[in-house]
Amino acid sequence: MKPVTVIVNAGAGAGHDESACATLQAQLAGAGLDADLVRADGGAEMTAAAKQALHDGARLVAAGGGDGTINAVASVMVDSGVPFGVLPLGTLNHFAKDLGIPLDVEAAVRNLATGTPVKVDVGEVNGRIFLNNSSLGMYPDIVRDREKQQRRLGRGKWPAAVWAALAALRRYPFLSMRLDVNGERLARRTPFVFIGNNAYTMEGLSIGERARLDEGILSLYVAQRPTRLGLLRFAFDALLGRLGQERDFDVLTSPGFDIDTHRRHLLVATDGEVTEMSPPLRYRMRPGALTVLVPPADNGANPR
Repeated sequence: MKPVTVIVNAGAGAGHDESACATLQAQLAGAGLDADLVRADGGAEMTAAAKQALHDGARLVAAGGGDGTINAVASVMVDSGVPFGVLPLGTLNHFAKDLGIPLDVEAAVRNLATGTPVKVDVGEVNGRIFLNNSSLGMYPDIVRDREKQQRRLGRGKWPAAVWAALAALRRYPFLSMRLDVNGERLARRTPFVFIGNNAYTMEGLSIGERARLDEGILSLYVAQRPTRLGLLRFAFDALLGRLGQERDFDVLTSPGFDIDTHRRHLLVATDGEVTEMSPPLRYRMRPGALTVLVPPADNGANPR
């Protein structure tokens, strides 16, 4: 067993075939890393590979892929104490960006060899972790529809997403929920709920980014009964830096909260992956549960 295991998603980005894996293996060796490179298809293979690596005593386990791949391997690494490395090979790479991990693959490989281990927070809902965010309502509905279109109609990811979003706007389903947070019970009826691992910037040019991943809080964003036009207004106000002035937009922070509905099942998105869960949904923060390698300039002081 080699001391380092790198688990790569074969379908990440444009695909990671044997030739790309050979290049990556050479980059790992060039960085001085004696690594086992595992090419996996799907979340089950990724988590199995991570469990095997920990069982065999790996001192570093890294994941190469998009945010879904990073989530799958990180779910095994949580609370293990073994450093987790990130090779951002996906499309959006939110987790890597917010931690300052290089998006260039060769630089990200060097970070595996020279990075500083820092403890970052992990969100959890009904036993499933998320590194970036979770959501209810329209977004998981759009993701599920997009995936169906990709499978059945052969559409590309982004065209399928556009059609799925238009279909969701036509249906415009609302979710009636009861929210227990910070000692209060709130009733809301909304088309979407967004939960972030730590606080997201929701205004201006940095919208969608996080300044820290170690504050020990979940952030909750709920739009209160907006019309379709109201959703567009929210987006416009966010770009202009006025979202915080919206009276019909709740922004709350808490280490944990519960969401309940009269529905027997809900679609829940976690880092872009959709699963069906039974309410109540128990969201909890797990402070410092994941040890991640970040560029040494941060010195562990500001995990971003």
